[in-house]
Amino acid sequence: MAKTFLKTAVSEEQVAVDLNAVRATVTDVIADIRERGDTAVREYSEKFDGWSPESFRLSPEQIEEIVSSVPAQVIEDIRFVQERVRTFARHQLDSLGEFEVETLPGVKLGQKHIPVQAAGAYIPGGRYPLTASAHMTIVTAKVAGVPRVVACTPPIRGEVPAATVAAAHLAGADEIWLLGGVQAVAAMAAGTDTMRPVDLIAGPGNAYVAEAKRQLFGEIGIDLFAGPTEILVLADADADPFICAVDLLSQAEHGPDSPAVLITTSREVGERTIAEVERLLPGMPTKDFAEPAWRDHGQVIVVDSVDELYTLADEFAYEHVEVLTADPREALERMTQYGALFLGEGTCVSFGDKVIGTNHVLPTRGAARYTGGLWVGKYLKTVTYQEVTDTESQALLGRLCGRAARIELFEGHARSGDVRAAKVAGDELPWAVRA
Repeated sequence: MAKTFLKTAVSEEQVAVDLNAVRATVTDVIADIRERGDTAVREYSEKFDGWSPESFRLSPEQIEEIVSSVPAQVIEDIRFVQERVRTFARHQLDSLGEFEVETLPGVKLGQKHIPVQAAGAYIPGGRYPLTASAHMTIVTAKVAGVPRVVACTPPIRGEVPAATVAAAHLAGADEIWLLGGVQAVAAMAAGTDTMRPVDLIAGPGNAYVAEAKRQLFGEIGIDLFAGPTEILVLADADADPFICAVDLLSQAEHGPDSPAVLITTSREVGERTIAEVERLLPGMPTKDFAEPAWRDHGQVIVVDSVDELYTLADEFAYEHVEVLTADPREALERMTQYGALFLGEGTCVSFGDKVIGTNHVLPTRGAARYTGGLWVGKYLKTVTYQEVTDTESQALLGRLCGRAARIELFEGHARSGDVRAAKVAGDELPWAVRA
């Protein structure tokens, strides 16, 4: 494949060096919280967020007071967006079937879906109040039927993020804690004297939050392994370079390590997009994040054909893929590795992030090769059950089990089958020691 790089990003080696430093810090914090519990949580909250209230968990009275302070239009918009998310999640739930089938006479096999009993929703804050993450994590969990949802979000510059608290409350959170970072993730996973642990943690976050979830996976479930927000724009010769530039920067503002990549079949579109980005960046209120993200992680690549466009896009396996081509729906057939597709000029990644109703918690760092994003099924455990009531089937399976297990030298398994056949069909048990 012929590729021309009009702009390149920093090396993978440098990215790995940065990640190693994050991992070491997170390991230490988690170990400390395991040992000292609430005391360590409070110290880290004070250190990283300047936040040490009497209680990190908001009382119902505090929640009511905070929600009442949020402008009516904001509340109305939150409700509208949450209903979009709820509707889509319900459709996902409806697509999941429970069943029971009889595969032999009296042999019933079934499948059912059981929600996890406690889920943690991490809602990023710090610099920006990401209210939309409350919709994605809490509403979806509640549609799945999770009985206890714990929401954690950090203060913003020492202040209560009122709109985020309102979003979490309206989404149906059972507990709301003003607590962020590794300390929030570790407390939800391991539990403390004041917080009961959860079974699964979902939600995006910075590199430290993502690493904490990675290290705790196995002890608890997580939605997916996550890294910095990614956007990949696919453009042909008719794409608008201004739109390309605006949309690349819309994701670059998430953080200084957020990759923003354009692959195009047109050198002119690529060059003009770079020029538009450089023209727009100085005036962006969020340029202190967007500028280093574009400088260090932005790429513009020119390929020879639409075929190569899609082939290279799948190699990236990015979180968000925006398709600005003459036939954007072609991507549905041509691509297999992405978190979410945004088809055509009328559909931007920001719609998915904020308002349209699909979930914005999506795979990054190549994880789209093996998983999709957060959905209602992530909060469900798909389990099976079996029942054998017909004696002939019981004898048949018992004898078969005995033979199959002995091929593998599992005598104990074989005997479990033997005794079923003996019980209902009188088969001899030459190995049995009679009392």
